[in-house]
Amino acid sequence: MDRRQKGFTLIECLVSIAVLSIAIASLSSVTVAVIKENAFSRAKTVANALATDKIEALKNISYSNVASGGPETVQTVYTRQWTVTTDSPAVRTKTIVVTVSWNWLGKTRNVTLKTIITR
Repeated sequence: MDRRQKGFTLIECLVSIAVLSIAIASLSSVTVAVIKENAFSRAKTVANALATDKIEALKNISYSNVASGGPETVQTVYTRQWTVTTDSPAVRTKTIVVTVSWNWLGKTRNVTLKTIITR
């Protein structure tokens, strides 16, 4: 066999396959993490929209009828509750705090929005 022949040895091929396998394994774990984070972001966006919807609904009813309520289940995943505090932070105002909760990977997550309405 002539030493000037070009080609790859078996060891070079095995090292290349090992390096490629490590790179692919790393990319797959990053992909899983990105998918989980996207799912969490979507859940948080939905919770934020549910809280905003409740605040808007409470703002659109008569001042005297705005009262605390909940918890109520929304979309079978989320729990929404709201608290109304009268004369806070000033007389003739109400502070509305809406909290939407859901379970994510074994932990309870919350989105809380707060607004103040006046008479």
